[in-house]
Amino acid sequence: MNRRAFGISAAVSLALAGCSTTGSTVSRFKSYDGPQVTSIVINKGARKLYLMHNDEILREYKVDLGFAPLGPKRFEGDGKTPEGTYLINRRNPNSRYHLSVGISYPNNQDRALAQANGKRPGGEIFIHGQPNNPKERKRAARVDDWTAGCIAVTNEEIEEIYAMVQDGTTIALRP
Repeated sequence: MNRRAFGISAAVSLALAGCSTTGSTVSRFKSYDGPQVTSIVINKGARKLYLMHNDEILREYKVDLGFAPLGPKRFEGDGKTPEGTYLINRRNPNSRYHLSVGISYPNNQDRALAQANGKRPGGEIFIHGQPNNPKERKRAARVDDWTAGCIAVTNEEIEEIYAMVQDGTTIALRP
């Protein structure tokens, strides 16, 4: 191996060592090998999120919702969390909120309702952790229902949800 190749190899090894979960480094990315999460149910009124395997509750979490949580989301900026049945359709490891998994809002019905009212339906609805920005994190810690329409949990909880839930999982958001 020539000196340049050795140097590159050594640099890659050191960089990878910094990404491991050994020692004091803790990864946000957990693994899960339990029963499949077949659906997610959110009861907005109770501020609860349930990870389900068929009819069995695997996990239960307390959640914060949009800043105007009563009623279904209709328009961009209304501060409401959607109601209805959607899918988990993406994940964001580089989220502003620790980690996040995306919800397929808006659907065709949501878009049609907003358009009929001359408005936009909004979007970018996620289940996410706490803000990465310290000022936002401090504000979120002081109030309930602080998101713009998303579902917020603790950072430890979103790490678990991120590991357990697969894209394509059905999510039912109930009043």
